[in-house]
Amino acid sequence: MSAEGAQTDNSGRRNHSPAPAPAPALTTAPAPASIFAIELLAGMIRRGVQDVVVCPGSRSQALALAAAAAEQAGAIRLHVRHDERAAAFFALGIARETGLPAPVIVTSGTAVANLVPAAFEAHEGRVPFIALSADRPADKRGTRATQTTLQYDMFGPAARLSRDVSAPDASGSEDSDALAHDAVAAALGRAGGKPAGPVQLNLQFREPLSGTRGFEAMIAEGFAAAAEEGAGARTRHAIDVSNSAVTAFGAETLNTFVLEHGSDNEPELRTVVIAGAGAGHEATDFARAAGLPLLAEVVSGSRESTEAITAYATLLGMPALGGEVDRAIVFGHPTLTRQIPALLSRAGVEAIIVDPHIDTDHFMPSPDARVVRYARVAAGYDRGANADWLADWQAADQEQSATHQVVEPEAEPSRSSLVAALWQATAPTDRLMVAASRLVRVLDGTAEARVVDVRSNRGLGGIDGTIATASGIAVASQAAVPESVTRVLIGDVTLLHDATSMFAPAGEMAPRMQVVLGNDGGGTIFDGLEVAGTADREAYERVMFTPQTVDFGALALAAGWKHVRVETQQQLETELSAPVAESVLLEVVLAR
Repeated sequence: MSAEGAQTDNSGRRNHSPAPAPAPALTTAPAPASIFAIELLAGMIRRGVQDVVVCPGSRSQALALAAAAAEQAGAIRLHVRHDERAAAFFALGIARETGLPAPVIVTSGTAVANLVPAAFEAHEGRVPFIALSADRPADKRGTRATQTTLQYDMFGPAARLSRDVSAPDASGSEDSDALAHDAVAAALGRAGGKPAGPVQLNLQFREPLSGTRGFEAMIAEGFAAAAEEGAGARTRHAIDVSNSAVTAFGAETLNTFVLEHGSDNEPELRTVVIAGAGAGHEATDFARAAGLPLLAEVVSGSRESTEAITAYATLLGMPALGGEVDRAIVFGHPTLTRQIPALLSRAGVEAIIVDPHIDTDHFMPSPDARVVRYARVAAGYDRGANADWLADWQAADQEQSATHQVVEPEAEPSRSSLVAALWQATAPTDRLMVAASRLVRVLDGTAEARVVDVRSNRGLGGIDGTIATASGIAVASQAAVPESVTRVLIGDVTLLHDATSMFAPAGEMAPRMQVVLGNDGGGTIFDGLEVAGTADREAYERVMFTPQTVDFGALALAAGWKHVRVETQQQLETELSAPVAESVLLEVVLAR
């Protein structure tokens, strides 16, 4: 956010007198900036946009006030945030939940740079994202005018679309409806084309920066009409997404992998199905139809069927199981273990990577991996042919689960007992946001197959914006399913990295969130690195473990959250089973 009221005289000295009041809004016609902002936003609403995120600023006022008018007309849900970085990840969370971009409106200068982390996650995670960045006119660039910098094309090659839009004036402006169409289409991506990702519209504005007095009723009518069209657009988008693979490629396309039985002279290839982030039901359905072991990461959205193998990372190291794999069919983006990439790059293992998109990076664990757009099981395929192979994996998986240590009710929770209790407490209507920390890997190795709607920022696997992303997921999911609760599994360093996202302006919706914090005093995930055993211990503690002694209760109190410090396993399970009516921070102290 920026303050532009401070003035300078011709000598460059600060003038501390109050900034002059803005000129009264014209009543003869709306300001060109406002006309353009209203038409652009209405165009996006007509194409399905239903959430808009605003950060305050002067140069972006026409966009912000247009969004407020759209909310008053019932055309959108408007969300206001102080911090642009948090706002961007909040919008990312909404998009992860709804599949639709939630445009983020920011002013000029460093405000735009704060969007970059979320935009890069949107790029790698293939999530729709639109940045509407206000800017000064191009003739101010290169003059060192305040808050003027090279903010257009801020996302570089990561952007699906980047436009530097000239300032509207009395003589007209760019076609705002066409611009809205191009931005939404590029952000959404499509099967057979580029995947979803970030878009930047850098919008230049001249004074007067806004003015619509006397036209409020007309503007409201226009937004209401746009919202009616938008409802139909969302329905069509949902249908397109559900039919994307088959519609784009058909059943017999040349770039489809078809699982068939080997000939009489060839043995069946011992095959596994791998599901990484974003794999979803496609991987589950394929493994079920084929009767194959499903090695599904806990963030994949695929760990639901009896074919799913919980302890897959451990079993891949067993010669009789992982050592016997001849072929792996990969859906989504695996990121959580070293064992999966090792398997896929092993000599003699055929790696099939299923990715419906073109003109983009693909997950390529080895130069010999084969990328296909679609995978299916041949009609009449006998899944019984893989029964023994699947049974061996399932039996070994059950043996592994029997070794999990049971924590007594009055004992302090362990990492394993913490994640197990959270996994069991999460209902099918809930959302579980899993942060990039040590705990997600513990959960990955212990969570048995069941229907849990898991969300994560695994595009880059970073700790940025976890609370903000979860907040966006919560707001969007609870608008659709009022009884839904969003739970967050997070480590202490990751929470501290995004602590400001616990704060929101007064009057904003406070979603039902239960943040389960595993507090082990620092970044214990780095203790597993090989260098931890050879580096100078004091130096390693300072620059890698990064110890912290934050009073999380005080932090929660400042943010208006309820704080509960969990002492025993029984207390943890009681808190997780209790109704969630507000934002709650459950702090579980863990041994390093």
